[in-house]
Amino acid sequence: MATQASKTPCKVAVIGAGAAGLVAARELRREGHKVVVFETGDQIGGTWIYNPNIDSDPLGFDPSRKKVHSSLYESLRTNLPRECMGFRDYPFVVREGRDNRRFPSHTQVYLYLNDFASDFELRNLVRFETEVFEVERVENGRWMVRSRKVGMDGGDAPLDMNEVYDGVVICNGHFTEPRIAEIPGIDTWPGKQLHSHNYRVPEPFRDQVVVLIGSSFSSVDISRDISRVAKEVHISSRSAPNGPTTTQPGYDNMWLHSTIESACEDGTVVFKDGSSVVVDIILHCTGYKYQFPFLKTDDIVTVDDNCVGPLYKHIFPPLLGPGLSFIGLPWKVIPFPQFELQSKWVACVLSGRIALPSQEEMMEDVKSFYRELEVAGCPKRYTHNMLDYQFGYNDWLAAECGYPAVEEWRKQMLAATGKNILARPENFRDEWEDHHLVLQAQEDFQKC
Repeated sequence: MATQASKTPCKVAVIGAGAAGLVAARELRREGHKVVVFETGDQIGGTWIYNPNIDSDPLGFDPSRKKVHSSLYESLRTNLPRECMGFRDYPFVVREGRDNRRFPSHTQVYLYLNDFASDFELRNLVRFETEVFEVERVENGRWMVRSRKVGMDGGDAPLDMNEVYDGVVICNGHFTEPRIAEIPGIDTWPGKQLHSHNYRVPEPFRDQVVVLIGSSFSSVDISRDISRVAKEVHISSRSAPNGPTTTQPGYDNMWLHSTIESACEDGTVVFKDGSSVVVDIILHCTGYKYQFPFLKTDDIVTVDDNCVGPLYKHIFPPLLGPGLSFIGLPWKVIPFPQFELQSKWVACVLSGRIALPSQEEMMEDVKSFYRELEVAGCPKRYTHNMLDYQFGYNDWLAAECGYPAVEEWRKQMLAATGKNILARPENFRDEWEDHHLVLQAQEDFQKC
């Protein structure tokens, strides 16, 4: 852990008031910085704000479409237990009168984040209904942030604001811009298409034949949700066995297929396993794109096949740090505790308590990381997938900040949950065998 003498506190802009933006604001303020949080919506919570409305373009192709930030569906419950999901010094405990399930509904996460914002008095830092439309570096390594009010009902045009900050922390999330599967023949296929970003309730799928593309948690949840009303549900997955189509256990109207080979003018969808189905709706559960339309860096930072880079430790661009940073890019992680550690590091670097390596050293670290991914055969789009090394990364961040390593029970609980999902895919949220880990977590919570 490199340190240097403390310097004058910074004026820092945080973009986004979801979980990452809130904990970033808290850690920055704890370190003595002056913080302004920019939030396009009228409340905190980010992707955890349920909105029954959907984008005006259900596939997300139209850049001028009316966008809805959240991707929540009404029935969503967490796929992580609340004990390991919460911030490390602010546990996600059961509160009186609320959903007491271990894997609670999305509403409970939203309430938890609101509790967090209230208890740490963060709302007064947030400029609601304020869109950042341009972030650009200016003199002395500082940053111009241009913003405007949105959601104004009539009256004069919104007034743009131009303000200079010492640092900008980008926390705008990555579950809003859909990635769409490429399907040969789809341009002449007559059915309907949408992305899971725009799925809310099963009723529009009643008596329909539906193909879902993907095998992530959203695909698993949504396929079960719509199977209650749909005529047929067909799941197309790269991980499906390359053999005959199989009925999903416990369902008489759901089948698992290999990937789609083509879509035809008569409404048929043909799979590579040789089967075919006449389909009414294709639902893309195919993930999301990173997008920062407001960020102007003269291509120093780019998004190439969902790789945001170059970034030192997924956070600082070597040529633009420490003034520019990103919180919350990694996926396949326990997000909230990682946001917390990333934010602690950024706050300490900005205050001067921790020094970054030289630009050359950071760039070489990034290149070495990319080489490791290439040798391992990891696609570029998985650059920020931390499934196999999140705890080593988190412990490195903790050590840099002089903070304790991630609790062992939290690591074991994630592993136990993963095994339980494989053993009980239909009811893992309600049956489990890691009670001893829950007790360890509760003991730790009492110390907070």
